[in-house]
Amino acid sequence: MTFRFVHSSDLHLGKGFGTLPEDLRGRLVEARHEVLARLAQAARDRGAAHVLLAGDTFDTTGPSEQVRRQAASAMTAANDIHWWIIPGNHDSLAGEELWQRFEAEAGPNVHLLREPAPVEIAPGVQLLPSPLPRRFPGHDLTAWMDEAATPESAVRIGLAHGGITDFGKDFDSSARIAPDRAARARLDYLALGDWHGMLAVGDRTRYSGTPERDRFRHDGRGSCLAVTIEGAGAKPSIEEVTVGRFDWSAPVLDLSPDEDVADRLQALLPPDPTERRDVLLRVVARGFLRMAERGALEAAARAAAPDFAFFDLDQSGLRTEYEAGDLDLIAPGGALRRAAEALQAEATDDTLSQDQRRIAEAALNRLWSLVQEG
Repeated sequence: MTFRFVHSSDLHLGKGFGTLPEDLRGRLVEARHEVLARLAQAARDRGAAHVLLAGDTFDTTGPSEQVRRQAASAMTAANDIHWWIIPGNHDSLAGEELWQRFEAEAGPNVHLLREPAPVEIAPGVQLLPSPLPRRFPGHDLTAWMDEAATPESAVRIGLAHGGITDFGKDFDSSARIAPDRAARARLDYLALGDWHGMLAVGDRTRYSGTPERDRFRHDGRGSCLAVTIEGAGAKPSIEEVTVGRFDWSAPVLDLSPDEDVADRLQALLPPDPTERRDVLLRVVARGFLRMAERGALEAAARAAAPDFAFFDLDQSGLRTEYEAGDLDLIAPGGALRRAAEALQAEATDDTLSQDQRRIAEAALNRLWSLVQEG
């Protein structure tokens, strides 16, 4: 037998993106809804009729009625696809009202898995789900899979949400998933969610990552995994499939004096300006520049920014080398010159803290830029 399916997770439908510009938030929210159709199409294109969602389909246990109902409608409309869903830490079963209403609104091809018990999802294929009963469950929810009884020749697929190691903020170490769970539980594949980038854990265990990126920690466009299993015990064939609309990128730009900083920046940008509208770019500038070069970099960044969905020049790791004539470029004398001299003195004063020096440096660079713009 051959069984094909798509593995995805962490859709976070309803995420608000409150730290980004208001005119961009709506586009990002809509892209997260649209990814449901792209996941269904990715399955169709590969002859699969099943999509496994490994937790955090919704961003909270209380999404708006519009977000919840439209998600149920989109999945139901893809009636040639079976959706197999477990709640994650963001949308755990503690959100009883969410899941009751979602089940009532969704069609028969949408399956919410509430219990840790084997489910036959296709002839000869057993799905072993581990839904989260609450945000912090307190133990490894996949442990039950080791003793789960299934027909001897059945393909065994685990579906779980959580970390195999410390994933940072809000990580529940008491619920850490055993990295060798697939071997312990004789799983042909373990589909995991929680980590927002694709991550391989051995031959049979994968984090799919979010299908629509939501932060700069994971570069590129979101993806899902198309998995093929030829039979019980067979090594799965796994293909990463790009489905995301927005490209998140945070390239590092190492700089030094006497470079053409505008050209260096331009080399990082997509060459076709029409491709930039769906790109969120944070350029992390590091190294040293002279004041005029730093001003040229800022000017080049301002010129490029309108092409992008979001553009940010992070200069926190960039320092300025001051030359004797730099302050003359701001003012030859008067109050403006005295202000510039005071800022330069603070920026180069080793008795001050690093933060104080950098604040003074940033203020002096901004003063120089304002004078040049004027």
